[in-house]
Amino acid sequence: MLTFVANHFFKAIVMRLALLFTLFLPLVAQAAQPSVDVPALPEPVSNNAVAKVQTKQGEFIISFMGLAAGKTYQDVHNKVWAWQVGSDAWQAKTPVPSSLPLKGRLAAIAVGINDKAYIFGGYTVAKDHSEISSPDSFRYDVINDRYETIAPMPVPVDDSVALVYQQRYIYLISGWHNAGNVNLVQIYDTKTDSWQQGAPFLGEPVFGQAAGLVDNVMLVCDGVKVQANLLKRRSYAMATQCLKGSIDEKNPAKIDWQLVEHPTGQGRYRMAAIDVAGKIAFAGGSSNPYNYNGVGYNGEPSEPDAKLWLFEPSDNSWQVISTEHLTMDHRGLIKLNDQLLTIGGMTTNQQVLDKVTIWSDNTPLP
Repeated sequence: MLTFVANHFFKAIVMRLALLFTLFLPLVAQAAQPSVDVPALPEPVSNNAVAKVQTKQGEFIISFMGLAAGKTYQDVHNKVWAWQVGSDAWQAKTPVPSSLPLKGRLAAIAVGINDKAYIFGGYTVAKDHSEISSPDSFRYDVINDRYETIAPMPVPVDDSVALVYQQRYIYLISGWHNAGNVNLVQIYDTKTDSWQQGAPFLGEPVFGQAAGLVDNVMLVCDGVKVQANLLKRRSYAMATQCLKGSIDEKNPAKIDWQLVEHPTGQGRYRMAAIDVAGKIAFAGGSSNPYNYNGVGYNGEPSEPDAKLWLFEPSDNSWQVISTEHLTMDHRGLIKLNDQLLTIGGMTTNQQVLDKVTIWSDNTPLP
């Protein structure tokens, strides 16, 4: 009798343990996603728009346009490379079309929604150094290597940020338009191929800022403002600021903007940002705003920052993490499994990179 009871008790424990293992196994697998080795780009590129898409053939990371290693106006291009996650190399794709005479562009922005990438704006650089903000907007199908023209931006911007809300709306916040910054929040509806204006950005209008979004809460940090001077020509200065925007869940155009304490008190230009584990991560950038060649508006060569900032939207708190990754001149941060990636960019001495930097390697995220 005692043997029967003991056996029955033992079997019951085994069954409970098996049930718990079954329940927790998916969570363990999700928490410990394998790292992925990412090959170098075919050539160095900086200031390139980047996006990740999920297709029936797997995930793709795409680099659109940018600046080659020479860093002159002649090195501004419209080349495109795509990497299918798990493959050995990046593949060249059809260059991005342009309605402007000059085809190459800098400071465009791209985002991925499901299996399509959306590309907005950017600016051309002529031999005389004149710059024009592009009105072009495209939806890109990486599997068929095909661009589709979508409704043009009401106000063409470059050096802006793009955030995806509800896998439907794309928010373009502030940025540069031909002769100055704008405080606009332009919202593109991917379902209706139409634009609407959101509540204006309440911070200093900027270009080269960075932003991320968790649920309905966005955070926009830093960038460059245009500064008026007494009886002198205008100049460019860092805007050290972080603004938290809460999107009304019933009206995507209604945004409640609030100032948030800055993590360091020193702004950064052309960081990369994205949401990660319920937080918003900001990586790289430079504390010295610069022209497209990496030389500051103050005439001093700009150098990159290696800090990773993490913002917790629930209590507006910050964590600043030191890394060994010195990069700047980014247009976006890519999340791949548990990895955070920047694609190309510039490192010390304004050297243009062909490497993919993995920010979360040796820097475990909380």
